Amino acid sequence: MNRYRTVSLLLIMAIAFVASDSNAELSTAEQQLNQIIAEHWKYTLREDPTGATSVGVNDFNDRMPATTHADHLRRMAAEQAFLHRTRDIDGEALSVPGRTNLELFQWILEDSIGDYELNLSRIPFNTFSGFFMNALTASSSVAMTSVKDYEDYIARLSDIPRYFTENIDNMRVGMESDFVLPQIVIDGVLPTIQAQVKDRPEDSGFFDPFGAMNDRVSKADQNRLRDQGRTVIRDEVLPAFNNLAGFLRDEYRASDTVGAEALTEGKEYYAFNIRRYTTLTDATANEIHQVGLAEVKRIREDMDAIIEELEFDADFAAFGKFLRTDPQFYASSKVQLLKEAAYIAKRIDYVMPGYFGKLPRQSYGIVPVPDEIAPNYTTGAYHGTPPGARHGGAFWINTYALDQRPLYELPALTLHEAVPGHHHQNALSADLVDVPEFRRNLYFSAFGEGWALYSEKLGVEMGIYQTPYEHFGRLSYEMWRACRLVVDTGLHSQGWTRQQAMDYFFDNTSLSEGNIRAEVDRYISWPGQALAYKLGELKIWELRRIAEHDLGDDFDLREFHDVVLGNGAVPLAMLEDIVLRWMNTKLAEGP
Repeated sequence: MNRYRTVSLLLIMAIAFVASDSNAELSTAEQQLNQIIAEHWKYTLREDPTGATSVGVNDFNDRMPATTHADHLRRMAAEQAFLHRTRDIDGEALSVPGRTNLELFQWILEDSIGDYELNLSRIPFNTFSGFFMNALTASSSVAMTSVKDYEDYIARLSDIPRYFTENIDNMRVGMESDFVLPQIVIDGVLPTIQAQVKDRPEDSGFFDPFGAMNDRVSKADQNRLRDQGRTVIRDEVLPAFNNLAGFLRDEYRASDTVGAEALTEGKEYYAFNIRRYTTLTDATANEIHQVGLAEVKRIREDMDAIIEELEFDADFAAFGKFLRTDPQFYASSKVQLLKEAAYIAKRIDYVMPGYFGKLPRQSYGIVPVPDEIAPNYTTGAYHGTPPGARHGGAFWINTYALDQRPLYELPALTLHEAVPGHHHQNALSADLVDVPEFRRNLYFSAFGEGWALYSEKLGVEMGIYQTPYEHFGRLSYEMWRACRLVVDTGLHSQGWTRQQAMDYFFDNTSLSEGNIRAEVDRYISWPGQALAYKLGELKIWELRRIAEHDLGDDFDLREFHDVVLGNGAVPLAMLEDIVLRWMNTKLAEGP
């Protein structure tokens, strides 16, 4: 996940539908909806300039978002007004695509309003993403080919201190209201923040765009822009990171517990996050916990069967230690790890047409996680690219601490992050036609992560796993996601400690110690998001089994996959409706 492009960015990603010239032929209700979406597009681009940059709109590249309490109140009022206007639309007068647009648009608005009502800006980051990561990557999608591009970049850099100050003020409000991050999260992110404070501006990643400037920029302008960039990085950007590090280290009063429900308003916060990330409106923490326990039991039986097949003469714990410590399972260099991933990716590419009728236009590549964030970053991630970018999507692989990156897990990771997982799903969304633009950029964790986890298991049918160890690695990844249901709910609703959560992973997976530690801290800092993977995957498999049973010989796997992905990201209830409508149409057509 974009960055997984988290659901907290749904409002940012709600972009662009410009009413078409054929609007006169549409119903009044359809025209009303199109007009509201068009207005919301302009509003969201203006309100979140870095979100606009990430989708290829460069009109606001000279600034960072405004995030004071007054800004939040103003935005909440605006979102409520948009939602109120959609309530006046006659849904029965809309076309089927129009009703889909309306339902998705209302979901986005309701989610955004819920965020503002809980004032979640008091906790503005986690171990995976947040405002300082937003600053680090704010201009990564800009090609930087003109003087204006660089001038905008310099202006954006000079806005970082104001942006950081506003987020620090929001965190102070959190301290006053006992709505704060756990200390373990602060301890985890501090090294990343401190690593940005360099002695020389030229050593900062912020200076990289000035390194190899485009020939379209004159030598005189290149020298001027480099000097300005060097000055703003030295005098404004680096001190802003140093000030943030000092605030977190010396002033911030973090929580000494790890559970969301232990906070003031914590129960409402966790319930909101469960809905946000799973898109399930009635799922409870205890119900999800029980689903996780059942899945752990089922997957453990499959893992034990592989250990027996390998004739390993010891118990599960000993086998896990063997996998974590034997050098044969680890790359000897960063380049080797990247090459192994590239080979697996091309093997998957080769068989993709056998499982999908539609393939996206956008390509992707294998990219190492940036050094400055790698120590506290997850093992891999996918980063999409905006329209018009000069590179494809990026499958990020963490090459830090190679003894924590087992090769037997690499096929499952590649299937998840690249194809047919995140890249395939996101690139197909970008190719959607005749839909509002926000549909091409919309992301729901339960859909996107559920699809990516489904893709890991689909790799068995695709013939991607070549050894029992790689099959075990896939099961370990599936177990990892099942354990998430148990651990996330355990941490945030049942009083589990960090050590209990880590021990549960050690007892049930072969994940390395480094991965377990990073993942548990991620769940602590990001309540509910980890629930999306397994719950989304279970729903997709449920729908596939129903379709296979009801359609019989008329079931076509390629067609099923195209239907699941054909509308872009949707909540799970909408996905079920889409698949059932497709099935009913096929059944009505007959043999």
